[in-house]
Amino acid sequence: MINRSSLRIFIRAQFSAFTGGIADYLTMIFFTEVVGFHYTLSIFIGGTIGAVVNFTINKYWTFKVNNEDQKSINAQLFRFCLVVCGSICLKISGTYSLTELLRLDYRISRLVIDLIVSLLFNYVLQKHWVFVAASNNKNRL
Repeated sequence: MINRSSLRIFIRAQFSAFTGGIADYLTMIFFTEVVGFHYTLSIFIGGTIGAVVNFTINKYWTFKVNNEDQKSINAQLFRFCLVVCGSICLKISGTYSLTELLRLDYRISRLVIDLIVSLLFNYVLQKHWVFVAASNNKNRL
């Protein structure tokens, strides 16, 4: 059974992911369609911008982590960067695979992959590893 607090955090995390995802997706389209970069490079650039948006919203609103300890903030940021790197790699490889193997438009492939990566990778790791309470995290890294 899901309690209200867990549901509220899940909904906020999905809003944060959606907001960061919009920034990410629009950046990808801009760099691919306007600048002329290959969509895989544009995914990397968009993923970086979306990550900054997502981290900020998750830290201060979704998971409400207000660490006073600089060491905890650095550890949290390090963990977040590892998750982002994994997420971007999954998005690039997944989008490329769907686009090239199934001959889907890269924008459609990206939406499918984003949904999968967001729910099964990003949310789980951010909730249980990146944004866990600082008091539970002092010796974890």
